[in-house]
Amino acid sequence: RDLQKVGFYDPIKNQTCLNVPAILYFLEKGAQPTRTVYDILRKAEFFKQKEL
Repeated sequence: RDLQKVGFYDPIKNQTCLNVPAILYFLEKGAQPTRTVYDILRKAEFFKQKEL
């Protein structure tokens, strides 16, 4: 069950959609992304855009 959707990744279309404010909110509250989610964020250059 999803608490809140923060984005999706479609490997067939190689499409990524991220809700950046929601992701930042959860990371600031101490959420730890799984290795898969971390890799998706890294490939989307999320960490280059936001200094965490």
